[in-house]
Amino acid sequence: MAQSEIDEIRALLQSKPRPVGWTERRERLDAIGSVWPVADDVKLEAVDVSGLRGEWSIAPGTDPSRVLMFFHGGGYCSGSIVSHRRMVTEAGRAGRMRTLTLAYRLAPEHPFPAAYDDVLAAWHFLRNEGIPAGRIAVGGDSAGGGLAMALISRLRDAREELPACAWLVSPWTDLTMSGSTLTTKEAVDPIIHKQYLNALAEAYLPAGIDRKDPRVSPLYADLKDFPPTLIQVGSAETLLDDAVRFAGAAGAADVLVTLEIWPHMIHAWHLWNAHLEPGRRALASAGAFIRAHIHDGTR
Repeated sequence: MAQSEIDEIRALLQSKPRPVGWTERRERLDAIGSVWPVADDVKLEAVDVSGLRGEWSIAPGTDPSRVLMFFHGGGYCSGSIVSHRRMVTEAGRAGRMRTLTLAYRLAPEHPFPAAYDDVLAAWHFLRNEGIPAGRIAVGGDSAGGGLAMALISRLRDAREELPACAWLVSPWTDLTMSGSTLTTKEAVDPIIHKQYLNALAEAYLPAGIDRKDPRVSPLYADLKDFPPTLIQVGSAETLLDDAVRFAGAAGAADVLVTLEIWPHMIHAWHLWNAHLEPGRRALASAGAFIRAHIHDGTR
């Protein structure tokens, strides 16, 4: 069943090939990410997050005092609240908590450090709302996973309180593109390829920024004192090695890290959870992980 379902998702992606222009690429990702709408019982609410568009979601039976702040993927150049709405709202249901998504600024119109600064502003928005750090989980997929790690590193360096835990889906952790699976998984990954990643990196990074800069490539960051982290990645991804190497680096830094490699799954397969049983199971696993690490106190 799972194999036939993922084959149907592959067919969906092949039916909507990636166009050339940035506007067209953003429209495509919104379209394929929102093929299946948000569940009818989820309540959505627009919010101003330090001058940026944000969105709260809450499903029945969830605890509004706990928040998953999730940063969408799209290579820093596309992706939106719309493209990831189904994935994020169901993650909130699984974690029994509210979610907050952010329309951070996109490259090439807004290159680094725009998104890097926006996610920090979103964190401070939550803290100013009176939500304790220990009741916040930070997550992201692909480039959003990189932003989540960059935020935690920035908070740690500033000696601010850290979120209770982190959840990374198919994270892009190395903008030098040195991962071996960029080659070995090229033929089976229907979404992410090295040439495409290079174009994204060139659009995101201003001249003079080293691709090993830990603010953009968290694989090269000091990961000491990072919170418990769950990494979920598919076996059919060119970014598999980004996830595996990051998990190894986190473990070597004494971070409590859990790495899940899902057989046959493709990049950010959670997006299609409405039609993909492994997507629902991955969200359930993430929800359980988050619930296990969110604090009940007022820290």
